Amino acid sequence: MDMNTVTDLVPTADPADWREGDAWLAGGTVLFSYGSQTLRRLLDLTSAGWPALTVTDDGLEIAATCTVAELYAFPEAAASAPVRDAWRALDLVRPCCDAFVASFKIWNTSTVGGNVATSLPAGPMTSLTAALDGVAEVWGPGGARRTQPVAELVTGEMRNTLAPGELLRAIRLPAAALRARTAFRRLSLSNLGRTGVLLIGRLDAPADGGALVITVTASTRRPVQLRFPAGAYPDAAGLAAAIDAAIPSDLYHDDIHGLPEWRRDMTYRLAEEIRTELTSPPVEGASTTDGGRR
Repeated sequence: MDMNTVTDLVPTADPADWREGDAWLAGGTVLFSYGSQTLRRLLDLTSAGWPALTVTDDGLEIAATCTVAELYAFPEAAASAPVRDAWRALDLVRPCCDAFVASFKIWNTSTVGGNVATSLPAGPMTSLTAALDGVAEVWGPGGARRTQPVAELVTGEMRNTLAPGELLRAIRLPAAALRARTAFRRLSLSNLGRTGVLLIGRLDAPADGGALVITVTASTRRPVQLRFPAGAYPDAAGLAAAIDAAIPSDLYHDDIHGLPEWRRDMTYRLAEEIRTELTSPPVEGASTTDGGRR
């Protein structure tokens, strides 16, 4: 960490306080790791006191300042609540948190909003919230408020639609997505390596439309979603064709954690596994995730 240009720590969640040279501070795990020679002030969001997780009739609201540890604990904490049985997609929470491959120090500091706002291809909170049709609430200067699907908020490697001064306030997961059957697949080149490919599948309940949704992350620089309405689920060839149409070759990520060709081939493979799992009759008592896959 090299941030010797920072002169002030300002407790605020008001975009009106933002000025050039500022950065919003939630957990700070990435901010402090990368350092900066241009920042002058840190605007501390942890002073806002936002509830980490709020269950509503519409679904689940995740505050931007919710830590990974708080999110990880939620499915067990909600075990006795009616939503735990109804919201089967909560089974995705722990595999996605585990995808950080991080220590408890990181889990207790890193935030959901910070991971999404950092917008790394391998960001597992982007994977989770995009796959469940999460909608971001964004605050801006002058009292501006806007919402945007997480799948559209992240536009590339460390790129998103947040404008200077805007902050990510919360992400809302709709109840319909939380009620869905899900399937999780993740691969990396080493046992404790950064995620190279992460796909999440979702089969909505018939009452919620019955769509099959497959969300591709980590192998691509931004989230890509494939949606198939009830009655029009693809076969293996149709799914491969849909992937070809949705993901041009230059969208596959390229770094030391995986070549684009490998990420592409594994995207085909894992998508087909998810298609097969979710379009087959559910097996009683079977897990809906494959969180240990590598």
